Amino acid sequence: MRKFTRWTLLFVVIGLVMIQFAPVDRSNPPVTGEVSAPDPVMAVLRSSCYDCHSNETRWPWYSRVAPISWRIAQHVREARGHLNFSVWQGMPSDDREHALEEIWEEVEKGAMPLSDYLRMHPEAQLTEPQREALRRWTEGQEPEFPDWN
Repeated sequence: MRKFTRWTLLFVVIGLVMIQFAPVDRSNPPVTGEVSAPDPVMAVLRSSCYDCHSNETRWPWYSRVAPISWRIAQHVREARGHLNFSVWQGMPSDDREHALEEIWEEVEKGAMPLSDYLRMHPEAQLTEPQREALRRWTEGQEPEFPDWN
């Protein structure tokens, strides 16, 4: 039994080492037309949304460790495909209006930022004043910016 356990452990370790060589796209394409928002709203977007929904993803050390790297890269691809703040200006105005509605819907129901992301980035958790500023911005109102620092 001990011999079986050693061989199994050896195969698992070799497998984990080998999968590290699988290529993973962690690129950040050029920003071609960034979203325009008041500075405090931009600060919220950058701290809570941009890692997944922009071409300015900060790739943490664990995004280089397979199989976690596969999931993170897939998630970023999907998120950018759904909403990418780095190409905002190139989107048709109807799509931007729809995106603004969806942004608030997702934030309002607590679906964004994702709980998986918040586990590793607790600073991305939105405060009530930040949520209110996002709501007002997405509804085309002038956001009020209380001192939320």
